[in-house]
Amino acid sequence: MYGGQQPIFILKEGTSRTRGKGAQSNNIAAAKAVADAVRSTLGPKGMDKMLVDSMGDVVITNDGATILKEMDIEHPAAKMIIEVAKTQEQHCFDGTTTAVVIAGELLKRSEDLIDQNVHPTVICEGFRLAADKSVALLSEYAITVDDEETLVEVAKTALTGKSAGSVKSFLADICVRAVAAVGVENGKTRTVDLDDIKVEKKQGGSIRDSTLVDGIILDKERVHSGMPRSVDDARIALINSAIEVKKTEVDAKIQITDPTMLARFLDEEEQFLKGLVEKIQSVGANVIICQKGIDDLAQHYMAKAGIFAVRRAKKSDMEALSKATGGSIVTNIDDLSADDLGEAASVEERKIGESDMVFITGCPEAKSVSVLLRGGTEHVVDEVRRGFDDGIGVVSVAWEDGAVLTGGGSVLAALSRELRTYAESIGDREQMAIEAFAGALEVIPRTLAENAGLDPVNTIIALRKAHSEGKSTYGVNVFEGGVMDMREANVIEPLRVVEQAIQSATETATMILRIDDVISSRKVSMSDDMDAMDF
Repeated sequence: MYGGQQPIFILKEGTSRTRGKGAQSNNIAAAKAVADAVRSTLGPKGMDKMLVDSMGDVVITNDGATILKEMDIEHPAAKMIIEVAKTQEQHCFDGTTTAVVIAGELLKRSEDLIDQNVHPTVICEGFRLAADKSVALLSEYAITVDDEETLVEVAKTALTGKSAGSVKSFLADICVRAVAAVGVENGKTRTVDLDDIKVEKKQGGSIRDSTLVDGIILDKERVHSGMPRSVDDARIALINSAIEVKKTEVDAKIQITDPTMLARFLDEEEQFLKGLVEKIQSVGANVIICQKGIDDLAQHYMAKAGIFAVRRAKKSDMEALSKATGGSIVTNIDDLSADDLGEAASVEERKIGESDMVFITGCPEAKSVSVLLRGGTEHVVDEVRRGFDDGIGVVSVAWEDGAVLTGGGSVLAALSRELRTYAESIGDREQMAIEAFAGALEVIPRTLAENAGLDPVNTIIALRKAHSEGKSTYGVNVFEGGVMDMREANVIEPLRVVEQAIQSATETATMILRIDDVISSRKVSMSDDMDAMDF
């Protein structure tokens, strides 16, 4: 009883609630724990994580987004930090660990300010001012991309520290050639559709056996052993209807009363299939890629005619082939003409590892290309694929934007210095939040030093000294210790990666800071469900 009155319950029984500083510190602790989980993977000396799911499947990676996606996290604030990694991966393809670590550090520093009785909304406003100022300053440190060598260095930087890092020059070259093949320039705008770069992975061989094909690789084999294994000067028909006898749309019954009628009926089917193959042959096609099935008898006629055929190709493969060969996808074979055919220098079936694959190469104006990635084991190939996706992603982003920054924590250290000066011009309490933001950005060079076994304090001092002397491109030298010019070392990353990391980390940190009340409903058990049912 309260004051002689019955207490009023507005929440369901079993609901838990935390408010005020308790809710904030709980959320901040969860977010920091997520950031700490991926922190050791940052940089060229970062370590990998092994993740084992409930089914026993193993993933070995140091890709921040993959680690967080594979971790089965329950806490709602921690899930918000994972969203930072997902956003970073979708928009920039790299920098996921950087974004998460910055978000965690912003929250850690904001906790100190809350303990000093700075209101969370003041901290949020200060962080917003600092983020806006940082994004505005980034363009001053931007380097214009004007040659392929710069793009190669961007890819090499993204691949450094991953399992594929030992062959980063080899893979970086493939990344740049692939983007150059599918990139489209329309006036001043540049666009790259990464769906036009088809990636196939096969275990066996080494990473150096990976190849870029100016065409398409199909994980399929020819439908009949009597067909040629390879065709030169290929004229390719892309058909998305079945090459077989059409079935009636409604239930139909055919009555056959004597053997001659049956013979005529079967002969009619045979002539129909023969006619389809002759029609395809008459327009000059010597290769058929069919999205649906091909009848056994039709396969026989194709083999006799020396036609190379593949059936049940995926829709995405058909579209990629259309872009690569210049052919049109035809639904009705009767409408097929010579103008619909695609062209390629060679179509060949090759044995890769355990299975056969079809290589369609030498496409004259290929706007779709394929990459075959190899590796010793399944886990190696999977990690090479993740590294390659990062590499090809950052190259496309750098090519589209035409602007890159020096890496190794150099730009973040420069921003930190500029923000401290900017904070002095802000008279209100937001000044403390801007200074905290400036300090939080230094977490990246500090973490790079820690992961390389260097003294983080000495490294930050050396970095600040270099930047005070106007050496704004100096970052952490993880290989020899101390600091060095990242421009000379060719450690380069796209401007969009850093910009997105700062923005998404700030937005998530401010969203978590503004929460002062967490109301969590009780999870209903199966037995409660059964009790509540009306039998």
